[in-house]
Amino acid sequence: MGITKNKELIESAIKSLKDLTPEENIKITHVCGTHEMTASRFGIRSIIPENIDLIPGPGCPVCVCPSYEIDYAIQLAKQGKIITTFGDMFKVPASRQSLSEMKRLGADIRVVYSPLDSIEIAKRNPSKDVIFFAIGFETSAPMTGAALLSAPPENFFVLSAHRLTVPAMELLLKSEKKKTQGFICPGHVSVMIGTDAYTPFSKKYNMPCVITGFEAIDMLIGLVQIMKMIQNKEPKIINEYQRVVKPEGNTKALQILKEAFEIVDSSWRGIGIVKKSGLAISSQLENHDAKKVFDIVINETVDVQPGCKCPEVMLGNMLPNECKLFQKKCRPDNPIGPCMVSHEGTCAIFSRYGSTDMLKNLK
Repeated sequence: MGITKNKELIESAIKSLKDLTPEENIKITHVCGTHEMTASRFGIRSIIPENIDLIPGPGCPVCVCPSYEIDYAIQLAKQGKIITTFGDMFKVPASRQSLSEMKRLGADIRVVYSPLDSIEIAKRNPSKDVIFFAIGFETSAPMTGAALLSAPPENFFVLSAHRLTVPAMELLLKSEKKKTQGFICPGHVSVMIGTDAYTPFSKKYNMPCVITGFEAIDMLIGLVQIMKMIQNKEPKIINEYQRVVKPEGNTKALQILKEAFEIVDSSWRGIGIVKKSGLAISSQLENHDAKKVFDIVINETVDVQPGCKCPEVMLGNMLPNECKLFQKKCRPDNPIGPCMVSHEGTCAIFSRYGSTDMLKNLK
């Protein structure tokens, strides 16, 4: 639905926000790159009350992938193996170089759209080991799991860098410098995990949560609902995205995750180990687990380059324009940190949409 078509709804939501918002500053956090694209593209921050801080968290799976995982894939490529991955991972800087730089040096590294593409490559190259470098939250992990469970060829392997969303949200509450008072929950992930997965936030943390879609009006309605819960002191989980999100989530996808993976402690780039936040390949499928099959030793890794503030951006403690490197030394054509690479990276989004203000005439 376009901006013009939504004009009356948007004006009504803005008025409601102004009526509901208290005088003190309120921090609302989201953890989805697509939500940040909506917020930045349509200039949502410019039309909501100034004392509402809409802050992005670690909503980009490529950005939170530690250098160690990319270094591992690079070492496999140096051994002559075929590496496949999604386009977002291709240019992410690791300790010393990226996968795209390795490809320029002659390594066989290919961008694919699905792990099934990687399986087809393995079938066409039976004498070569093909490793799918798997990234993503619960949205893309079921695809990887389904590929592993499909009886793939013996020369197909997965290097899993999948991460889980709810532990990241809990991490924010423990690591942030300014307390979050409400979450806009990710729409795509919620399709998979359902609304019930967020119950701990309302029960344990007294945190209002709203699952929203990706139109500007979706986010604005989500903010209104959060403000109502704050005002009434009634934290709960509200599903504004009922057209696609169910309480139980996608049960088939969740069953695939259960069969193909084991939940493990995982490292997040520049942040450290997050308990029960990663998906390792199940021991029953370990003959396709690149980490267990191949003998790779990574002696030293560098997650954060000097001056880069990507970890603070991912933890919701600062916005990209507060980093001294932003749009100066660190640009989309010369990324220093991972947040400037992916289309879901906060720094890349701010760089692309920073001056866009499509809703300003409605303020």
